[in-house]
Amino acid sequence: MAAGSDEVRFARRGPLGVITMTRPKALNALTLSMIRTIHPQLAAWAAEDNLRAVVIEGEGERAFCAGGDVRAIWEAGKASHAAGEPGRLTADFFREEYQLNHLIHHYPKPYIALIDGITMGGGVGLSIHGAVRIATERTLFAMPETAIGLFPDVGGSWFLPRLPGGIGLYLALSGERLKAPDCLYAGIATHWAPAARLGQIVEALTAADWDQGLAGVRRALRPLTGHPGEAGILPALRPAIDRCFARKESVEQVLQALEREASDWARQTLATLARRSPTSMKVTFEQLRRGAAQSFDESMIMEYRLSQAAMQSGADFYEGTRALLIDKDHAPKWNPARLEDVSDELVRSYFAPLGKHDLRF
Repeated sequence: MAAGSDEVRFARRGPLGVITMTRPKALNALTLSMIRTIHPQLAAWAAEDNLRAVVIEGEGERAFCAGGDVRAIWEAGKASHAAGEPGRLTADFFREEYQLNHLIHHYPKPYIALIDGITMGGGVGLSIHGAVRIATERTLFAMPETAIGLFPDVGGSWFLPRLPGGIGLYLALSGERLKAPDCLYAGIATHWAPAARLGQIVEALTAADWDQGLAGVRRALRPLTGHPGEAGILPALRPAIDRCFARKESVEQVLQALEREASDWARQTLATLARRSPTSMKVTFEQLRRGAAQSFDESMIMEYRLSQAAMQSGADFYEGTRALLIDKDHAPKWNPARLEDVSDELVRSYFAPLGKHDLRF
């Protein structure tokens, strides 16, 4: 077993391999060193005959994983542009993160994520591609990337278009936050349990009938999981979400549908989208349109192209991160500032192949 690090701990619990992210003060935000620690251990466990499943969790009560270490990427990108040199971290982080997402998606054994607490961005990539995703009363899910001039990555191209109706595009453009009931409704979580039972769940999994594979996992979980006992917001909003976000041909059509809807929810959503990066929204719309027809691997290759376009000097990522995470003035100056000024040519440029620098698995 790999030694782990001060950011990640590995343990064996009978037939289980347990990964614990140990940066609770940083909401277990994902760093490149964490990716480089987790990936080889997962690969080793995949080849280990008496290792039957993997559980991943975050230390502390606040977060499973609140996302990637955006500040470090921002600082590295700014420094590389100032020096006139290509950035290593801005290339390496996304490439290696997406390769880890790829391993999880194709993992040959049950991969079980305990999404207790904040689960956003990179944390979604560490959980959504596993077969079992257990939410708790503390779960808070979001893909908030358009607010900082990015796009919903870590496989968002693949899983978001496959959520029911218009929910995926709604979450992608708005960054709406979901609690456990809505995570279950949308299929983001597969199970719910009180946070106090997570230790019991791990114990139950050690005694699961592993000859039955995932069926044995589900049988072991049944006595300890259930329904959160409250309704979410999505069931009531679903008809309006579908009217405004499903089967639309452009972001402009989404906005027009929201204006026609004329409800409090529609007005609030319009106000939210008005604060998002226009470029990010148009790129995200095209990303999900393409992703709906792609394989997972194709989507990840596409996302790496998008990530590297977003790291270019002058891209909205630097201004959005400055405004929300660095200076925290919450007043980004997007470029272009208006949706109508984001050209089709600019959007297409994000999807351009990278030749020898394209993502490979």
